[in-house]
Amino acid sequence: MTTVKKILTIAATLAISASAAPAEWPKKLVMGIVPTESSTHQTERWDGLKDYLATKLGIPVELQIASDYAGVITAMQFKHVDLAYFGPKSYVEASARANAECFVVELGPEGTPGYHGLIISKKGSSIKSLEDAKGKVWAFVDPNSTSGTLVPTIYLVKERKIDPATYFSKVLYSGTHEASMLSIKTGKIDIASTNDLDMLRGEGKMWNREKDFQILWTSPLIPGSPMAWRKDLPESLKKSLREAFLGYKDKDGLAKLKIAGYVAAYDSTYAPTREQIEFKKSLDKK
Repeated sequence: MTTVKKILTIAATLAISASAAPAEWPKKLVMGIVPTESSTHQTERWDGLKDYLATKLGIPVELQIASDYAGVITAMQFKHVDLAYFGPKSYVEASARANAECFVVELGPEGTPGYHGLIISKKGSSIKSLEDAKGKVWAFVDPNSTSGTLVPTIYLVKERKIDPATYFSKVLYSGTHEASMLSIKTGKIDIASTNDLDMLRGEGKMWNREKDFQILWTSPLIPGSPMAWRKDLPESLKKSLREAFLGYKDKDGLAKLKIAGYVAAYDSTYAPTREQIEFKKSLDKK
């Protein structure tokens, strides 16, 4: 089949699908994405799923990658996005503030419904433990990041009795997991929190785990990152969205996302995250 014929075939398929979309559905879907890496890398990573959803649902799908986690929550709150990829903490915040409801959760590359937080330093540096990191520069990711801020804060304060503000010479927020890992690799910061899934996503392209990082701590399993819709979307659209995500089997698309697929998710999955948030709030009040 020639390129022109392929284009015409795709266009015709989309036109047929679009004509079949129920009248109560929006003319397009906007999918928000919390920033875990540069916007260019995230666009490349999510394009396959975006195109699949557009074809499957018969309506255009637009990606909206925010500059910070709070931006996605706010966008959903004001109905600028219809569904979104959140981390566990940002999802819990969105469920409280933005009428968000999770419906599927990503599976890690090995099929695990979760991931692990990490604390890392530069390979070859003298920082081989938290004791070595006293007086050094620490980087969290974003105030609404689960593995980049919430989980390591609780570990430091509750388990290690460390107050980050006084223990380290400086505490920064890098904005994304990618930024934290690149800053460790280049020596701009001394120690940082991140996670194994985002480390895998940059492996071989932006860093080499064995050559660039020392893993100082690995967290217990954190519930996987969910996709959530606004509760006020039409029920027929929500049903089709759930079916589309559960049926996403494209090997190339999943490989770009570095996941094995999606399974159904429920709000109760994030009860442990809610408990962690409440604990951190009690710390902030002191």
